[in-house]
Amino acid sequence: MAVTVKTFASASEAAGALSSDRSARYLGGGTLVMRALNEGDVSISTVVRAQDQALTRIDASGPRITLGAGVTFARILAERDLAFLHAPARSIGGPAVRNMGTVGGNLFAPTPYGDFTVAMLALDATVAVQGGFGARDIPIEEFLQARDRQAGTLVLSVSCTRPAGTEAFRYRKIARIKPKGGSVITLAAHLPISGGRIAGARIALGSMAPTQIRARAAERALEGRSLDAPTIAAAASAATEATSPSDNALGSAWYRREIVGVHLRRLLSGQE
Repeated sequence: MAVTVKTFASASEAAGALSSDRSARYLGGGTLVMRALNEGDVSISTVVRAQDQALTRIDASGPRITLGAGVTFARILAERDLAFLHAPARSIGGPAVRNMGTVGGNLFAPTPYGDFTVAMLALDATVAVQGGFGARDIPIEEFLQARDRQAGTLVLSVSCTRPAGTEAFRYRKIARIKPKGGSVITLAAHLPISGGRIAGARIALGSMAPTQIRARAAERALEGRSLDAPTIAAAASAATEATSPSDNALGSAWYRREIVGVHLRRLLSGQE
C-alpha cells in the first residue's frame, strides 16, 4: 500500500490536513509513526509534516516554560534552564532516540513508554492543540484520558510551571535495561511546600494503567502534611489504589503492584 507524504509550511495547515483525513498521521521525530509503518500498519495512508519553527521553540525564560511539540529530548538536555527536566529526558531511549524523539510524540507513546509524559503529568502541564475545533489548551490529564480519540488533532506545545527548588520535583524510572529500556514503572512527584507542609501534591505513575495516571490516594496521604516518615509510609501504602497495570515482558501486573509502593517510598525519601 502506497503512503503519501504531505509537507506544510505552517502548523495550522498540517492540522487541517490531519482533521480532513482520518488515515493521516503526523510525523515528528518518527519514533512512533515510522515504527508503525515499518511493521505494516495499513491504517496509515498519509504522513503529514510541518516546517513551522514554532513547533521546535523553547521558552524557558520565566516561571512558565513552554516546549514546542517538536522539541527533542536531546535539546532539553542541552538547555541549562531546563535542568529539572534532564532526568526524565535522559531516561528516554538511547542517544539516537533522544536525538529524534519529541515532546509531542511522547504524549502518544504506549505503555511501557511515555516516561517524559509522566513528568509532565506530575507538573500539571497544559497541552496546546489544534484541530477541527481550532486551537485550544487542554489540561494534560484530560488530554491523556481522551488520547485514543485525538486522531485529527495536532499537538502544538506542552507547558508547565517551573517547580520551586530542587526538591519540589522528583522523578524515577525503573527499567530492566538502563537507561534505554521500556519502563517497569515510572514515578514523578511534585511536592510544593508552604509553611513546612505539602500544598498541592501531585504524584504521577507510568506503566500502572493503559495511560499515565495520577496516584490520587497517595496525593491525599501527602496533602497538608510534613514530608516525614509516617506520611511517606502512608503515601506508599496508597500507591496502588485505582491502578490497573498489565502483564508484559518487562513485568507482571502483580509485580508492578508489589514494587510501586517501595519505589514511591524511596522517591519521596530521596533514596537511590
